[in-house]
Amino acid sequence: MLLTAIICYLAITVAIGAWASKLVKGSNDFVLAGRSLPLFLSASALFATWFGSETIFGASSVFLEEGLIGVIEDPFGGALCLILFGMFYLRPMYRMGVLTIGDVFKKAFGKQVEFFATVFMVPVFFGYVAAQLVALSLIFGTVTGLTLTEGIVISAGIVVIYTFLGGMWAVSITDFIQTAMIVIGLIVVSVMIAGEAGGAGKILTSAPEGTFRFFPEAGINTWINYFGAWIVLGLGSIPSQDIYQRVMSSKSEKVAVQSTYLAGGFYLTFGLLPLFIALGAKTLYPELYLENKQMLLPSMVLAHAGLPIQIIFFGALISAVMSTASSGLLAPAALISENLIRPLFKGKLKDKYLLWILRVNVVLVAIVAVYMASQDSNIYELVAGASILLLVSLFAPLTAGLYWKKASKLGAILSMIIGMLTYLICDRMEFAIDSHVFGLLASIFAMILGSLVFPDQTQTSDELP
Repeated sequence: MLLTAIICYLAITVAIGAWASKLVKGSNDFVLAGRSLPLFLSASALFATWFGSETIFGASSVFLEEGLIGVIEDPFGGALCLILFGMFYLRPMYRMGVLTIGDVFKKAFGKQVEFFATVFMVPVFFGYVAAQLVALSLIFGTVTGLTLTEGIVISAGIVVIYTFLGGMWAVSITDFIQTAMIVIGLIVVSVMIAGEAGGAGKILTSAPEGTFRFFPEAGINTWINYFGAWIVLGLGSIPSQDIYQRVMSSKSEKVAVQSTYLAGGFYLTFGLLPLFIALGAKTLYPELYLENKQMLLPSMVLAHAGLPIQIIFFGALISAVMSTASSGLLAPAALISENLIRPLFKGKLKDKYLLWILRVNVVLVAIVAVYMASQDSNIYELVAGASILLLVSLFAPLTAGLYWKKASKLGAILSMIIGMLTYLICDRMEFAIDSHVFGLLASIFAMILGSLVFPDQTQTSDELP
């Protein structure tokens, strides 16, 4: 019965994608849903941006090991990113009216920086999508007995079909349904766990000492690393196509701003529920915790919940991962099509052909992700570093391009390269401070120094008497 319910849910998702294809008339519809999403669709799409395998599997297991301070990056950093994006980045980018965040770099610095920014950004999504495919495969394997590889291929096929057909329209509509499933599923399981434990208070009081410590111990290095945990998602996901395309799909600037604040609040609130459920599951069923920390929640529901709760929970679980995977497929497909392929045609590419290029690239990105997923099935390792790579290479140039009049093209390129190289070098060494902090500082320094030493010619001529 559980398997039948899952199959029906997946069939409905694919059907929505087929229906959404009728709304896609061009590339703007495919990538940004024609900039016509109302608040409830825009906010739900933003909420679902990161609510995937890392939030439910990764964050819950890290919380049990390290406590609240171990999950500052997610969900706290994720919520911070949405709020900061709405406060400082959304308005100037929304008014540009462009298709991708690569186009934002082009508007700010020119075609060369557009190319570099796109090249730095695209590879980040391959491992991210691969992680979601592995997570979906593990879920299917738990219910059906499929092998990891079989589950990965089937998972990719399902997500590709509805993303290929409906683009951002399909992603947004399914995200709304998936968000509802996530919220209902997590609330139902939380109530079940609290009831079996004799109340939420007993679960919270049974937690080991220090579980809910929110601030680090005294020490300059610990506080710097604490700050570093906040900025991985908090700043690192700001220069990312997946959040950009979801925000810019809103029907107005006002709706876009409201959706970031609403989604940030939802993400922080409901992002804490998997942590509570995991803590309760560890308290009630320690044998499952010792068996597999990452699969604690689904194993607990299968072993100790009734069929209705199983259906709701697994529907929520699949929804969370699929929404993140679909966004991860669409984002690099849009960047490759708009910022790498389209410039080759020098303005002669018709929109109907660009639309097909977008769809083909969705498939190609999925193929690469399937290959990566089959080579490395560790969800944490596949996800780790995605936002860090954006943080150390693109955050400083994007911020400077929007707010600093002296920001130059060469300064932006140096910022990307030096920030990335500094991070990669420091990551191979053993420092007390996290390597991405050094990478971000190097990127900011290179952006400032490069812009002052190598100003753009237009700036220099404007300053001449």
